[in-house]
Amino acid sequence: MVISKDNIIKTLKSKGLRVTPQRFAVYSNLLHRCDHPTAEQILTDLNQEVPTLSQATVYLSLQTLQNVGLVKEVLLEEGVCRYDANVAPHHHFLCECCGEIEDIPWDSLTGININNLRQGLKVDRFEVTVYGRCDRCSDGN
Repeated sequence: MVISKDNIIKTLKSKGLRVTPQRFAVYSNLLHRCDHPTAEQILTDLNQEVPTLSQATVYLSLQTLQNVGLVKEVLLEEGVCRYDANVAPHHHFLCECCGEIEDIPWDSLTGININNLRQGLKVDRFEVTVYGRCDRCSDGN
């Protein structure tokens, strides 16, 4: 998916955010990838060309973007916080062999009935994580 610089700026401004070079870089990086990176992976990626961002700046930018609903945390593995700029409802597949994470369209998993939960629970949202092996890891096994 190709997202123009102008669209990124417009989106940030529409959420009432100042468009700082750091915030722009973090958001643009997330929009142009689908691997659900950690903050450290984003920092490493962004600092490959010009090492100017600090870990604190990346975390602060991610928190700010999350607070306005442009980014969400994805907790698929214990102790590992990943980030996703796809904030539309969707599920995830996690390959237990290589660690690859893939989005699953919301409509792909049908028949999930949250109405059978015990009385008194109020569900605001949910997402499913499917664990297994991706096609690259399953080939030949």
